[in-house]
Amino acid sequence: MVIPVTSIPVNSMIPTELLSVAQMYEADKTTIAFGVTGEALMEAAGASVVSAILARWPVEQQAEQRAVILCGPGNNGGDGFVVARMLVDAGWQVQLGLLGAPGNLKGDAALMAAKWTGSVEALSPQLITPDTDLIVDAIFGAGLSQEIEGVVRETLKAVAACPAPCVAIDVPSGVNGDSGRTQGYVASATLTVTFFRAKPGHFLLPGRALRGELVVADIGIPDRVLLTITPGVMLNGPDLWLESFPLPGTSTHKYMRGHVIVDSGGVSATGAARLAAMAALRVGAGLVTVSCPKSALLVHAAHLTSIMLQSCETLEDFHKFLPERKHNVAILGPGNGRSQRTQGRTLAALQSGLGCVLDADALSSFEDDPDRLFETIDGPCILTPHDGEFARLFGGEIAETPEGKAARTLLAAERAGAVVILKGLDTVIAAPDGRVAINTNAPAWLATAGSGDVLAGLAGGLMAQGMTAFKAASTATWMHGEAANIFGPGLIAEDIVEKVPEVLALLQNMLNE
Repeated sequence: MVIPVTSIPVNSMIPTELLSVAQMYEADKTTIAFGVTGEALMEAAGASVVSAILARWPVEQQAEQRAVILCGPGNNGGDGFVVARMLVDAGWQVQLGLLGAPGNLKGDAALMAAKWTGSVEALSPQLITPDTDLIVDAIFGAGLSQEIEGVVRETLKAVAACPAPCVAIDVPSGVNGDSGRTQGYVASATLTVTFFRAKPGHFLLPGRALRGELVVADIGIPDRVLLTITPGVMLNGPDLWLESFPLPGTSTHKYMRGHVIVDSGGVSATGAARLAAMAALRVGAGLVTVSCPKSALLVHAAHLTSIMLQSCETLEDFHKFLPERKHNVAILGPGNGRSQRTQGRTLAALQSGLGCVLDADALSSFEDDPDRLFETIDGPCILTPHDGEFARLFGGEIAETPEGKAARTLLAAERAGAVVILKGLDTVIAAPDGRVAINTNAPAWLATAGSGDVLAGLAGGLMAQGMTAFKAASTATWMHGEAANIFGPGLIAEDIVEKVPEVLALLQNMLNE
C-alpha cells in the first residue's frame, strides 16, 4: 500500500500527553471506579463521533444520505451502534454491518446493540455500494493484536475503493495504537475520532498517514486520572520546554551563553561543520569555534566571519584545545568521515566533561564497537541518528524491536545512556529516564542534504545555553521543523539556519503572552 506522507493534518488542540493502549484501558477503569458507568462513556464516545461527522458533513435537506456503519465484536463496535442510532436521529439512512453474531456481544457493547432498532447485517464488502455517502469504521480499536484477514480485509478493501469519506473510531482498523504499525490491510480514514488522549500510533508512521484528520474528544474522563497514570510519551512542542527556553536578558553577555566547538573534516568535507556551527550561533550560543585540520583553515575562513577557527591537526592538538576558551559543548560527526580519527576525537570530547552532540560519522565510526562509545558517555549527550545510522549503531534486537519507533528509540537511549533523536517525518526523542517525545511539525522538504547537520547545531547551541539534553533535543527538533515550515518548498539546509530568527521571535511572543 502506498502511504501519503504529506499534508497530514494535526489538530492544534490535541493534549500533549499520549497514552498507550494499556494506559487508556486504565483510564477507563479508573473513571468507572470514580462512578461514571461504562455505558455513559460509550454513549459519550458515540455522541462525539456523530458531532464530528455532522460538523463536517451536515444533513442536506431533501437528500437521501446513506451511512454504512461497520461494527466489530468489541467495545469499538459498541461505539458504532451508538453512532448508528444517533445518525438515524439526525436524519441519515443507516445500514449496519456486524462482524459476528449480535448474541456474542458482551458488556456495554451488548447494551448499545440492544438500543439499536434497525437491522443488523453480516459484515461484508457488499455493504459498500456506489450510493454510500459515509462509512464509519468501528470494527477494531487500537488494541488489536491480530492480523486483518478474511471478510474484514475484503470489506476494508471495498472501503478503500469507495470515494465516500471514512470516519474511524479510535484508529483505522488494523493500526496499532502504540506503534502506528499496520496489522494486515488498512483502509485510510478521512477523519479519526479518539477519546480523552491520543495514542502514539496516531503520530507514528504509517498510522499517522492513515488516520486523516484527528479529533480527540472529551467523553467525561477526568484529567485527574493522569495522577495515577504517568504518560511516558508526549507530543513535542513548546508546552514541553518553553519555560526553559534560554532567551537572553538585559544583563546577558556572550560568555553567559556558552561556547560550542564544532569539529570539521578535511578540506573537501567542510560544509557540514559550517552548517552546524552557523545553526549553533543562530540559536543563541555566545561563541562558536570550528576546529579543523590546517588544510581546511582557508576554506572555512573564506566562508565564516562571526565563527572562530582553530587548527587541530592531531588528536593531541584536539585534546589540548578542548578545555580552552571555556568550551561547554562539542558537536562531532558532520563531515568528519568514518575513521579512527573521528573515533578518537569523539572519545576525547566525551572524556573531557563537555556536553556532546554526536551525529553522522561520530556514530557510524563505532559501527564495529558501539560498546566503546556507550561506555565512554558519562555526561550530557545527544545522539542524532537517521534510520541507517541507528541500525549501524543499535543493530539486532533494538533496531528490529516489533514495538515500534518510540519503543526502539527509548531502548537505544537506555542502552547508550544518552538522549537519542531518531530522525524522520515522525522524529522521536527519547531520554534514558523514560521520557519520550514525538515530533509532528516536520514537513517533507526537510529531507535535504545538510538538514541533519543544522539539527545537531541547534541542539548543541541550546545545550550550551543551559538547557538539559532532553529539552535541548526536543526544542531543536521542533525549531528545525518550524523553520522549514516557514520557508516552505524548495528548502535547502542553509535556509533552515536563515529562518531560525523568525522561530525565535515566535517563541519570544509565546513567552510574552
